[in-house]
Amino acid sequence: MSLNAAILIKVLSVLLFAFMSALVRYVGESGVPLGEVVFFRSVFALIPVVLIYAARRELASAVRTRRPLGHLARGSISVAGMFLNFAALARLPLVDATAISFAGPMITVALAALVLSERVRAYRWSAVTVGFAGVLVMLWPYLNLGRLVTAGSAESTIGAMCALGAAFTNALAVIQTRRLTDSETTSSIVFYFSLICTVVSSAILPFVWQTPTLPQVVALVAIGVLGGLSHLLLTESYRYAPASIMAPFDYLALLFAFVIGYAAFGEIPTVYAYVGAVVVVLSGLFVIWRERRIAARRARERPKLPPPDAGA
Repeated sequence: MSLNAAILIKVLSVLLFAFMSALVRYVGESGVPLGEVVFFRSVFALIPVVLIYAARRELASAVRTRRPLGHLARGSISVAGMFLNFAALARLPLVDATAISFAGPMITVALAALVLSERVRAYRWSAVTVGFAGVLVMLWPYLNLGRLVTAGSAESTIGAMCALGAAFTNALAVIQTRRLTDSETTSSIVFYFSLICTVVSSAILPFVWQTPTLPQVVALVAIGVLGGLSHLLLTESYRYAPASIMAPFDYLALLFAFVIGYAAFGEIPTVYAYVGAVVVVLSGLFVIWRERRIAARRARERPKLPPPDAGA
C-alpha cells in the first residue's frame, strides 16, 4: 500500500470517528441512557472486527493471548474512558469536547516518563506544559464554580470535567497498550478491547435499559459500526506508514467537529475554544516535528553495514 493510501485511510478513520461523536451527542440529547449508548457502541463495533479478521484468516491470532489480565486492565480503562467521553459529548459542543480530548497525548508523555521510565527530553516537557496551558484556556469558561448552581451551566461544567477525565483514561489506555505490544499482536489488542467493552456494558445494561425509538436505534447501531470501522482503519493506517507521518492528521478531528457541530447542532465555538485548540495543536505538531528530526538524524548517524557479498 502506498503512503497516500495510508494517509487516506487515516483521514477516513478520523472522519468516521467525528460522525460517531456527533451521533453520540444526538442520542445523549434525546435521552438515551449513557450505559445503553456504551453497550451499542461495544456490541456493534465487535461485529466488523470479527468479520474482517475472519475474512483475513487472522481471527485465531486475534483470539490467542498470553496476557488475559493485561487485556482486562486495558479494556476496563477503555470502558471508563468511553463513559466519560460520551458523557462529555452529551453536554458540550462537539468541537469543545474534541479539542479537550487532545490533552490525552500530553498526559501520555507524562505517564510514559513516570510509568514506563521512558526518556522525555526538555523540549517535550516544554511542549506538554504549553499544551496544558492551551487546555486550561479551553476549560476556562467551565471553571467558574458558581456555574454549578445553574442547571444549564452545571451540565457543561460537568461535561468539561468528564472530557478531561476521558483524556486521562485514554492516556492510561495508551500506556497499557504499549505494555501489551511487547507480547501481543495488534489484532488481539483490538479484539479483546471490543470484547471486554461488550461484556462490561452488557452487565450494566439491565440497570439502565430504556426502549429506544426507531431513529435512536438507527443512530445507536451506527455508533457501534462507525466506532469499530474507525478503530480498524486507524490500526490499518499505522501498519503501512510511520506514526510520525500519521499523527498530525489526528488534528483534522477539530475541523470535522467544527463543520459537523455547526451543520447538525448550530454550534459556534467560543474564542476560548479557538485559542486553546490552536495552542494545543501547535504544541503537538512541534513534538511530532522534533521527533521526526531526531529520528532522521539517528538514521544518518547509524553506521552503514557492508553488503552481504562484500569482500567475497
